[in-house]
Amino acid sequence: MSNPKQPPQPPVPGPGQQQRLNISIDENIGEGIYANLVLIAHTAAEFVLDFARVTPGVPKTKVQSRIIMTPQHLKGFAKALQENVDRYEERFGEIKMHGMPASDKEFGFKSGPE
Repeated sequence: MSNPKQPPQPPVPGPGQQQRLNISIDENIGEGIYANLVLIAHTAAEFVLDFARVTPGVPKTKVQSRIIMTPQHLKGFAKALQENVDRYEERFGEIKMHGMPASDKEFGFKSGPE
């Protein structure tokens, strides 16, 4: 019996080195989905982000995409978002938040009765 020749395996990155990923994207996913609302829920184990599109005068909407992340990944994602907002504002100027209510909890919408 002979062993078939195995293709060489890429080296495993050592401490402090990053692994290079080969990422592809399906054409339908690459087109993107517009969302102007995100609903966020969480448990001890995961965060659920439901992205939706709200149209003025239309009282009903549906979730366009749902992303589920661990708390650790979400915290890293939040940090990466903030870093990218900072870079954007350095290049293009401050992002103005017109019509922001006093409470961030009511961004664009009124809270219902507690």
